[in-house]
Amino acid sequence: MTIALVLIAYLVGSISFAVVVSRAMKLPDPRSYGSKNPGATNVLRTGKKAAAALTLFSDAAKGWLVVFLTDQYFSTVTPATYKMSAVALAVVIGHMYPVFHRFQGGKGVSTALGVLLALNPWLAAGAASTWVIIAFFFKLSSLAALIAALSAPVFCYMLYEIHPYTLAVSIITVLLFWRHKTNIKNLLAGTEGRIGGKKAAAVETQDSN
Repeated sequence: MTIALVLIAYLVGSISFAVVVSRAMKLPDPRSYGSKNPGATNVLRTGKKAAAALTLFSDAAKGWLVVFLTDQYFSTVTPATYKMSAVALAVVIGHMYPVFHRFQGGKGVSTALGVLLALNPWLAAGAASTWVIIAFFFKLSSLAALIAALSAPVFCYMLYEIHPYTLAVSIITVLLFWRHKTNIKNLLAGTEGRIGGKKAAAVETQDSN
Protein backbone atom coordinates (compact mmCIF):
# COMPACT_ATOMS: atom_id res chain seq x y z
CA MET A 1 0.00 0.00 0.00
CA THR A 2 2.77 2.46 0.85
CA ILE A 3 4.45 1.89 -2.51
CA ALA A 4 1.11 2.51 -4.24
CA LEU A 5 0.62 5.75 -2.28
CA VAL A 6 4.10 6.95 -3.22
CA LEU A 7 3.42 6.19 -6.89
CA ILE A 8 0.09 8.02 -6.78
CA ALA A 9 1.77 10.98 -5.08
CA TYR A 10 4.38 11.11 -7.84
CA LEU A 11 1.68 11.01 -10.53
CA VAL A 12 -0.33 13.77 -8.87
CA GLY A 13 2.85 15.82 -8.55
CA SER A 14 3.46 15.25 -12.26
CA ILE A 15 0.39 17.30 -13.13
CA SER A 16 1.92 20.64 -14.15
CA PHE A 17 -0.71 23.24 -13.40
CA ALA A 18 1.28 25.92 -15.21
CA VAL A 19 0.65 23.92 -18.38
CA VAL A 20 -2.92 22.93 -17.47
CA VAL A 21 -4.00 26.45 -16.51
CA SER A 22 -2.31 27.96 -19.58
CA ARG A 23 -4.12 25.57 -21.89
CA ALA A 24 -7.46 26.15 -20.15
CA MET A 25 -7.06 29.93 -20.42
CA LYS A 26 -5.70 29.75 -23.99
CA LEU A 27 -2.27 31.12 -23.04
CA PRO A 28 1.07 30.11 -24.57
CA ASP A 29 2.78 27.03 -23.18
CA PRO A 30 4.94 28.33 -20.28
CA ARG A 31 7.79 26.11 -21.51
CA SER A 32 7.98 28.15 -24.71
CA TYR A 33 8.77 31.66 -23.40
CA GLY A 34 10.56 33.56 -20.65
CA SER A 35 12.63 31.24 -18.49
CA LYS A 36 10.77 28.26 -19.98
CA ASN A 37 10.07 27.13 -16.43
CA PRO A 38 6.51 25.79 -15.95
CA GLY A 39 5.74 27.75 -12.82
CA ALA A 40 3.59 30.62 -11.60
CA THR A 41 6.35 33.22 -12.06
CA ASN A 42 6.71 32.40 -15.73
CA VAL A 43 2.94 32.30 -16.26
CA LEU A 44 2.81 35.80 -14.78
CA ARG A 45 4.92 37.02 -17.71
CA THR A 46 1.85 36.67 -19.91
CA GLY A 47 0.32 39.52 -17.90
CA LYS A 48 -2.48 37.25 -16.66
CA LYS A 49 -2.32 37.58 -12.88
CA ALA A 50 -5.33 35.30 -12.40
CA ALA A 51 -3.60 32.51 -14.32
CA ALA A 52 -0.42 32.92 -12.29
CA ALA A 53 -2.35 32.95 -9.00
CA LEU A 54 -4.31 29.85 -9.99
CA THR A 55 -1.08 28.08 -10.94
CA LEU A 56 0.55 29.01 -7.63
CA PHE A 57 -2.47 27.88 -5.62
CA SER A 58 -2.91 24.63 -7.54
CA ASP A 59 0.75 23.62 -7.32
CA ALA A 60 0.72 24.24 -3.57
CA ALA A 61 -2.67 22.55 -3.15
CA LYS A 62 -1.57 19.31 -4.79
CA GLY A 63 1.33 19.04 -2.37
CA TRP A 64 -0.92 19.67 0.61
CA LEU A 65 -3.76 17.46 -0.59
CA VAL A 66 -1.67 14.36 -1.26
CA VAL A 67 -0.02 14.42 2.17
CA PHE A 68 -3.25 15.33 3.97
CA LEU A 69 -5.29 12.56 2.35
CA THR A 70 -2.53 10.04 2.98
CA ASP A 71 -2.56 10.94 6.67
CA GLN A 72 -6.33 10.99 7.06
CA TYR A 73 -7.63 8.17 4.92
CA PHE A 74 -4.92 5.60 4.16
CA SER A 75 -3.65 3.38 6.94
CA THR A 76 -0.69 1.09 6.24
CA VAL A 77 1.65 -1.16 8.17
CA THR A 78 4.28 1.52 7.59
CA PRO A 79 4.33 4.03 10.49
CA ALA A 80 2.42 7.19 9.63
CA THR A 81 5.43 9.51 9.84
CA TYR A 82 7.45 7.39 7.40
CA LYS A 83 4.50 7.03 5.05
CA MET A 84 3.78 10.77 4.99
CA SER A 85 7.47 11.60 4.55
CA ALA A 86 7.74 9.29 1.53
CA VAL A 87 4.59 10.69 -0.04
CA ALA A 88 5.73 14.28 0.61
CA LEU A 89 9.00 13.61 -1.15
CA ALA A 90 7.30 11.82 -4.06
CA VAL A 91 4.86 14.64 -4.87
CA VAL A 92 7.67 17.22 -4.95
CA ILE A 93 9.79 14.99 -7.21
CA GLY A 94 6.75 14.54 -9.45
CA HIS A 95 6.41 18.31 -9.79
CA MET A 96 10.09 18.72 -10.62
CA TYR A 97 10.32 15.73 -12.97
CA PRO A 98 6.77 15.07 -14.26
CA VAL A 99 6.24 11.91 -16.26
CA PHE A 100 3.36 13.60 -18.13
CA HIS A 101 5.57 16.43 -19.40
CA ARG A 102 8.78 14.69 -20.48
CA PHE A 103 10.25 15.15 -16.98
CA GLN A 104 10.48 18.92 -17.56
CA GLY A 105 8.86 20.37 -14.46
CA GLY A 106 8.97 23.38 -12.21
CA LYS A 107 11.39 24.25 -9.44
CA GLY A 108 9.14 22.96 -6.68
CA VAL A 109 8.80 25.88 -4.26
CA SER A 110 5.00 26.09 -4.31
CA THR A 111 4.51 22.33 -4.06
CA ALA A 112 7.09 22.10 -1.27
CA LEU A 113 5.22 24.79 0.67
CA GLY A 114 2.00 22.80 0.33
CA VAL A 115 3.80 19.72 1.64
CA LEU A 116 5.14 21.65 4.64
CA LEU A 117 1.66 22.93 5.40
CA ALA A 118 0.31 19.38 5.46
CA LEU A 119 3.15 18.10 7.64
CA ASN A 120 2.87 20.94 10.14
CA PRO A 121 1.33 24.42 9.69
CA TRP A 122 3.99 25.94 11.96
CA LEU A 123 6.69 24.49 9.72
CA ALA A 124 5.07 26.09 6.67
CA ALA A 125 4.62 29.39 8.52
CA GLY A 126 8.30 29.50 9.44
CA ALA A 127 9.49 28.85 5.90
CA ALA A 128 6.96 31.26 4.37
CA SER A 129 7.88 34.00 6.84
CA THR A 130 11.54 33.52 5.97
CA TRP A 131 10.74 33.95 2.28
CA VAL A 132 8.78 37.15 2.94
CA ILE A 133 11.52 38.69 5.08
CA ILE A 134 14.33 37.93 2.62
CA ALA A 135 12.25 39.01 -0.37
CA PHE A 136 11.31 42.27 1.36
CA PHE A 137 14.87 43.27 2.20
CA PHE A 138 16.77 41.93 -0.82
CA LYS A 139 14.11 41.97 -3.58
CA LEU A 140 15.39 38.64 -4.90
CA SER A 141 12.76 35.95 -5.28
CA SER A 142 15.23 33.14 -5.88
CA LEU A 143 17.40 34.12 -2.90
CA ALA A 144 14.29 34.21 -0.72
CA ALA A 145 13.29 30.76 -1.98
CA LEU A 146 16.75 29.31 -1.31
CA ILE A 147 17.04 30.72 2.20
CA ALA A 148 13.47 29.65 2.99
CA ALA A 149 14.37 26.16 1.75
CA LEU A 150 17.43 26.15 4.01
CA SER A 151 15.34 27.26 6.95
CA ALA A 152 12.79 24.47 6.54
CA PRO A 153 14.98 21.61 7.87
CA VAL A 154 16.07 23.86 10.73
CA PHE A 155 12.48 24.58 11.72
CA CYS A 156 11.66 20.90 11.27
CA TYR A 157 14.50 19.90 13.59
CA MET A 158 13.31 22.45 16.15
CA LEU A 159 9.85 20.85 16.06
CA TYR A 160 10.77 17.17 15.77
CA GLU A 161 14.56 16.82 16.24
CA ILE A 162 15.83 13.67 14.42
CA HIS A 163 12.69 12.48 12.67
CA PRO A 164 11.46 11.13 9.29
CA TYR A 165 9.98 14.57 8.56
CA THR A 166 13.36 16.20 9.12
CA LEU A 167 15.01 13.79 6.70
CA ALA A 168 12.31 14.25 4.04
CA VAL A 169 12.39 18.06 4.33
CA SER A 170 16.20 18.02 4.13
CA ILE A 171 16.09 15.99 0.91
CA ILE A 172 13.50 18.36 -0.54
CA THR A 173 15.83 21.27 0.30
CA VAL A 174 18.69 19.59 -1.57
CA LEU A 175 16.40 19.05 -4.58
CA LEU A 176 15.27 22.69 -4.49
CA PHE A 177 18.89 23.86 -4.51
CA TRP A 178 19.63 21.57 -7.46
CA ARG A 179 16.66 22.93 -9.41
CA HIS A 180 17.84 26.48 -8.65
CA LYS A 181 21.42 25.91 -9.81
CA THR A 182 21.10 28.48 -12.61
CA ASN A 183 19.70 31.03 -10.17
CA ILE A 184 22.59 30.34 -7.79
CA LYS A 185 25.10 31.02 -10.57
CA ASN A 186 23.30 34.26 -11.39
CA LEU A 187 23.22 35.30 -7.72
CA LEU A 188 26.96 34.70 -7.40
CA ALA A 189 27.56 36.67 -10.61
CA GLY A 190 25.29 39.50 -9.49
CA THR A 191 23.03 39.12 -12.53
CA GLU A 192 19.95 37.67 -10.89
CA GLY A 193 16.80 39.69 -11.56
CA ARG A 194 15.21 41.58 -8.68
CA ILE A 195 11.54 41.59 -7.82
CA GLY A 196 9.96 44.40 -9.80
CA GLY A 197 13.04 44.78 -11.99
CA LYS A 198 12.47 45.67 -15.65
CA LYS A 199 15.71 44.58 -17.25
CA ALA A 200 15.32 41.98 -19.96
CA ALA A 201 18.05 39.79 -18.51
CA ALA A 202 16.27 39.72 -15.17
CA VAL A 203 13.08 38.51 -16.78
CA GLU A 204 14.84 35.35 -17.93
CA THR A 205 16.36 34.35 -14.61
CA GLN A 206 14.22 35.19 -11.63
CA ASP A 207 11.86 32.18 -11.51
CA SER A 208 11.78 30.47 -8.15
CA ASN A 209 8.77 28.12 -8.29
